Amino acid sequence: MFPVGGVGVMLVGVAVAGVVCGLLAVVLSRRLGPVAAVAVGGLLWSIAIIGLITLLPATAAPGVVPAEGRLDTCSWDIGGPAPDGFWIFSGGQRLLNTVVFVAPGAFLVVAAARWGRAALALVPLGLALLAAYSLGIEWTQLELARIDRACDVTDIIDNVTGAVVGVGLGVVLAMILRPWRGRDRHD
Repeated sequence: MFPVGGVGVMLVGVAVAGVVCGLLAVVLSRRLGPVAAVAVGGLLWSIAIIGLITLLPATAAPGVVPAEGRLDTCSWDIGGPAPDGFWIFSGGQRLLNTVVFVAPGAFLVVAAARWGRAALALVPLGLALLAAYSLGIEWTQLELARIDRACDVTDIIDNVTGAVVGVGLGVVLAMILRPWRGRDRHD
C-alpha cells in the first residue's frame, strides 16, 4: 500500500507549502519588490498544491493495484469519461483540471513582468514548463499505479488550457499591479 494519502494529508501539505512559500516571498520582497515576491511565492505554492492533489492518493489507503489491473498506457480518449466532481469542488473533473493551472499561469506572468522585456521570453518558457509539469504528473500517475490515479491525455490538455487562461489573467493583473515598480535601479 501507498503509505500516505487522503484529504487531511493533502491539506496539511498545502498549509506547510503555504508557510514555506510565504516566508520565501517575505525574504524575496526586499530584492524583487512586494508584488513580484508574492507572485514568485504564489507560483511555487500553486505548483506544490498541484503536485499534492494529483500525486497523493485521494484516500488514505488505496490498496494494491494488481499488475493485471494496471494500465500500460495513458488514455488517449480525448474528453472521455472522467469522474463527476472532486472532494472539494463540485462539477466535472475536467473543470478542476483546468482551474488548478490558472493560478500558476497568472503568477508566472506577474512574476516575469518584473523583468520587463525579458518576460517576452520568460512567459512562453514558463508556460512550456507548466505543460511539461502536467506531462510529468500524468507519466508519474501511469508509472506509480499504487497511488490509484489514472494517466489521461485529456488532463494535459485541460491543464495547459488552464495555464493559458492564467497567462491571460496574469497579463491583466500585471498591468494593474505593475510589478516592475519593485525593481532596483541596479538591475
